[in-house]
Amino acid sequence: MAQEIKIGIVEDELLIAEKIKMILADLGYRICEPVSSYKDALIMIQNEKPDMVLLDINLGGEKDGIDLASEINKHHHLPFIFLTANSDGVTVERAKEVRPFAYLVKPFTKEELFASIEIAFNNYTSFNLKETQYDNVPSQHKYIFLRDGHRFIKLLFEHIVYLESRDNYVEIHTTDKKKVITRNTLSDFLADLPSGKFYRTHRSYAINTDLIDNIENTDVVVAGLKVPMSNTYRDGLLLLLGIKH
Repeated sequence: MAQEIKIGIVEDELLIAEKIKMILADLGYRICEPVSSYKDALIMIQNEKPDMVLLDINLGGEKDGIDLASEINKHHHLPFIFLTANSDGVTVERAKEVRPFAYLVKPFTKEELFASIEIAFNNYTSFNLKETQYDNVPSQHKYIFLRDGHRFIKLLFEHIVYLESRDNYVEIHTTDKKKVITRNTLSDFLADLPSGKFYRTHRSYAINTDLIDNIENTDVVVAGLKVPMSNTYRDGLLLLLGIKH
C-alpha cells in the first residue's frame, strides 16, 4: 500500500518558500503549508506529520534551524535537508553535529534541490534502521522509500506481505493486493528491511513474518497468500518463530 510522500518547508523568506513549493509540486510531492519559525515548525511537524523537512538554518528567532533539527532528531525521527545562505565554517560545523541528509547553499537550482531530495530519501531508511532499534521507532516511521518514476513513494513495512525476486527486480506484494516493483536484488532489498520482521523462505521469496497464517510442507500462507518455502530455509523460519519440530 504505497503512499505519496509529504514534505514540510521551514523557510522565513516568502519568495524562496514559494519557489520550493512550485518545485515540489512539479515533482509530484504533497506539501505542507510553509512555516517560518521554530515554534510554528514544531506545530507543523506534529500536526501535518511530513515525511521530510526542508529546513532553513536562519529563522530570525532565538532558536534557529539547527536547534529545530536537534529537536527533530530527538522526538520525530525525520530526515531533513538544510537550506542556508551561510556556508561559513562555524555554521557548517554546527550543522554537521545534527547529521542533515543534505546541505544546500542558497541560491540553489531546481536540479540541485531535486538531487538532494533523491539522495536523502535513498539513504534515510537504511540509516534510520541501523541507528535506531526497530521496535523503538514510532509506528508512522516504520517504512521504506521506493522510487516510482521520477519521485519516491512511501511503503509501510506492515503493508508488505511478501517479496518475489524477478532477476534484477523485486516485486513487492502488499496487503491491498497490489504490486510495487523496485530495481534491486532480493538480498540487497532485504538488507534495508528489519531482519526480525522479514525472512527469506526460498531463493526467490521472502515474507513478512507478522502476517503468517500457517506453515505447510512446501509453502507458507501469508495474509491468505501461498508463498513457496524450500527445505533450505524451513528450519530457520521455524527457529525464528520459536516452533519446535
